Amino acid sequence: MSNRDVAIDWYWRTFGELSNAQIYDILAVRQQVFVLEQKCLYLDVDGRDREALHLLGNNCANQIVAYARLLPPNTRYAEPSIGRVLVVESARGTGLGRELVQRCLEKCELPYGDYSVKISAQVYLREFYQSFGFEGVGEPYDDGGIPHVEMVR
Repeated sequence: MSNRDVAIDWYWRTFGELSNAQIYDILAVRQQVFVLEQKCLYLDVDGRDREALHLLGNNCANQIVAYARLLPPNTRYAEPSIGRVLVVESARGTGLGRELVQRCLEKCELPYGDYSVKISAQVYLREFYQSFGFEGVGEPYDDGGIPHVEMVR
């Protein structure tokens, strides 16, 4: 199955534009993927969501199946940053991850065209992000029990 087989509605929202239900759904899907599936105990609510642009990919049942957030420069890094990138288990292998990251990079181009984009990637996804032009910087480090590496594009 490819993402062309599944109709996805994409929405960019500031924190203030998100409804209470959308915030709840975002936090629930992030906990499902990052805390339960990856068995990573960490504080997902890190104080940066209010400053972020949120990209939601919803299926025909209006459920979040893909999500990422875009942080402006000087929030986490000097550069804009893409993070909390996820595709729910039932939609993996469909190409949604590629579309999600591509949409984030395109969103960065307009307001942040002169900036590099920096991410903290799980090491096992290094080649995936390299396919978008990201390059590793520094040594891998532990983040919540999962090896990560900073990457810049």
